[in-house]
Amino acid sequence: MSGEVAHRGHVAAPGTEKTRRFRPKLRYELIDCGLHGHEILGTEAAGLRAEDEIFARESGGLRWYRCMRCDSWLALPRPDHPVRKYPPAREEISLPLRGKPLRDRYVLRLIAIDRIVHFLVLGALAAAVLIFANDRAALNAEFTKILNDLQGGVGGPTGNTNHGIIHDLRYLFAVRIQNLYLVGAAIAAYALLEGIEAIGLWFAKRWAEYLTFVATIVFIPYEIDELIKSVTTLKALAFVINVAVAVYLLYAKRLFGLRGGGKAEHAEREADTGWPAIERSTPHGTPHGTVEGPAPGGTSSRSARPT
Repeated sequence: MSGEVAHRGHVAAPGTEKTRRFRPKLRYELIDCGLHGHEILGTEAAGLRAEDEIFARESGGLRWYRCMRCDSWLALPRPDHPVRKYPPAREEISLPLRGKPLRDRYVLRLIAIDRIVHFLVLGALAAAVLIFANDRAALNAEFTKILNDLQGGVGGPTGNTNHGIIHDLRYLFAVRIQNLYLVGAAIAAYALLEGIEAIGLWFAKRWAEYLTFVATIVFIPYEIDELIKSVTTLKALAFVINVAVAVYLLYAKRLFGLRGGGKAEHAEREADTGWPAIERSTPHGTPHGTVEGPAPGGTSSRSARPT
């Protein structure tokens, strides 16, 4: 993997490649810049050095800034009141994600949103079960009264059926309270697990990828069994989503040593982010701008974050 990374040549800037007709490609760099704005450097510097030309140049009274995420060049006036002499050195700058790591962040956060939905639904269900267990005696009395009224109103018994909602409610009231508390606690624990997965995935933690993969595949046999019994749209959709999540985490994130494991994933991340990625997307033979001193006029834009 490292040899492959070391010999990568020049890559086109995001959005400049010609897409295939039936296979459009998402430019995550352009999406991120559209949502959060460009990441540029040197907007607060009085002057530029020769080594800064990879991200900022001056020409014709304007300063051209390169977005460190999507490689767009923006022309802005030089700062009226610079706060530093030169832009920060490379080792002081935290560059934004780009390439595959940026794509992975979007996918992981999409999975995290799915887990947040699970957390909310399961949390509400656990609360309902625990509340029911706590007030079952009072609820049972109300249920019996309502059922008796219904039986008298329709002129005959309505609770002797072995199916339907009345049968299910009778069964629920017959369950031991201790078992209801155990069920509620189990659902609450699973909801907490889903919440932990969501937080870890949102911040792209490696441990969360393993946790999500294991928690997902554990329930796949149960989902297959449910599909064998009866196929519904909701069951099929949940099964497809969970299989897709498991395959993505195992293959794309190289879990359990697959495709080189964590070392290969880290090497790929290093190749697609940082200054090597910036240099590979800089065309060879790009003319150098003339570095000039500060000039009046202009405003500043969002800058890449210093470390």
